[in-house]
Amino acid sequence: MSLKGKKILVGITGGIAAYKIPSLIRLLIKSGAEVQVVTTPSALHFVTPLVLSTLSNKPVYSKFSHDETGQWNSHVALASWADLMLFAPLTANTLAKMAHGQADNLLTAVYLSAKCPVVVAPAMDLDMYAHPTTTKNIQTLKSFGNHIIPATHGFLASGLEGYGRMETPEKIVKFLESYFLKKKILIDKHILITAGPTFEAIDPVRFIGNHSSGKMGLALAETAAEMGAKVNLILGPNHLNITHPNINVTAVTSAAEMYQATHKYFHKSQIAILSAAVADFTPKNISNHKIKKEDHSFSLELEATKDILASLGKIKSKKQILVGFAMETQNEFENAQKKLHKKNLDFIVLNSLNDKNAGFKHNTNKISIIDKDGSITNYKLKSKTEVAKDIFAHILQLKK
Repeated sequence: MSLKGKKILVGITGGIAAYKIPSLIRLLIKSGAEVQVVTTPSALHFVTPLVLSTLSNKPVYSKFSHDETGQWNSHVALASWADLMLFAPLTANTLAKMAHGQADNLLTAVYLSAKCPVVVAPAMDLDMYAHPTTTKNIQTLKSFGNHIIPATHGFLASGLEGYGRMETPEKIVKFLESYFLKKKILIDKHILITAGPTFEAIDPVRFIGNHSSGKMGLALAETAAEMGAKVNLILGPNHLNITHPNINVTAVTSAAEMYQATHKYFHKSQIAILSAAVADFTPKNISNHKIKKEDHSFSLELEATKDILASLGKIKSKKQILVGFAMETQNEFENAQKKLHKKNLDFIVLNSLNDKNAGFKHNTNKISIIDKDGSITNYKLKSKTEVAKDIFAHILQLKK
C-alpha cells in the first residue's frame, strides 16, 4: 500500500474518459489513499455522483454551494486537505482555464487555491491534443510546477486513432506511487528523535513533570518517516496515537531512562533531533511509600539529571547531525546560542513561551532556527507538521 495515508483530490472534467475514473478511484483506495472527488458540472454527464461517492466513501462536490441546504463548499478547505491534486481526465477546456487562471467553477477554484503538487492526465481528440494552444497550455502548466501524464496513442471516441487517449488508471496510480517514492529523500536513513516530557518520581504516587505533550516530536517523527527514514522515537509519557510503520517507539518515563534509550540508538543514527522536554532535576531520594501529609511544609532535595544533549554532542561524529530545542521565557536568543555552542549542536530550534499559540500542548508552533555561524531564520506560526517540514528542509541544506 504505497499510497497509504495520502490524501488525493481527484478532479474530473467533462470528457468521455471520465467513465474510467471509478476504476482509478478503486485502485487509489486499494493502494492506501484517501480520495476526495471534485468535478466540473459537465463531468456528471459521464459519471454519476452516486458511483463516485460510493467508491470514495465521501460526498462528491461539483458546485460552490449545495442546492438544497445552500451550504458553502469551501474551495480553500478542499485545496488545503489534499496531499496531491489529480486532474483525470483533463479536457482542453479546463486545461485552458488552469493555464489562464480562470475560476468559473468549483474545481478550477480549488486548483487556484492548491499548494500541494498537481498532476494532470489530459484526454481529448487527437487534433485538439496536437493544437498549438493545447501544447502551449501544457507548457504553461509545466512552468507552474504541475506534473503532466502525457496522453497516449490509441483509438479515440471520435473513431480516429492517434494521441489524445488518457493514460490507463493502472499507470496513473503507478505514476503517483513513483512520485511519492521520489519524495522519500531520507530513505534507509536512521533518525533518532526524543519527544514528550519526563516524569521524575517523588514516591509511588507523585512526580515532578512538565506540560509537554510530545506533539512536536511526533510531527518530526511522522515527517521523517514519510520521507523514508527509519525513525527511533524515544517518547516520554503521552496520549498520542502513533501508527506509522517506519516509527519504532521506545516508551520511557524518567530522564535516566531517556538517557539510556537515546544512547542505545545514537551510534547508528545519521540525524538526531532532541525535542523532548527533559527534566533538569530529579529527586535525590525516592520514597518507597506514599509520603503522608504530616507537617504544613515539605522540602525536597533535588539533584541534576544527566545532560542527554551535551553527552551526545561530545561523542557525535562529523557525519552525524545533532539538533536541539530550546524552550525559553526570557533572553531567548542569547540563551539558545549559549546552548548551541556548549552542547556542540549543528543548529538549535528556539521556542518562546511568550509567543501566543506556540509551545506546549498547542497544535501550532512558532520557531527560530539558529545556526553555528550565528545566522537566524525566523518562521511564522504554523502547524507543528509544517514546522517539522521546515526543520527537515534546514537539515537537508546542511547535508548538501
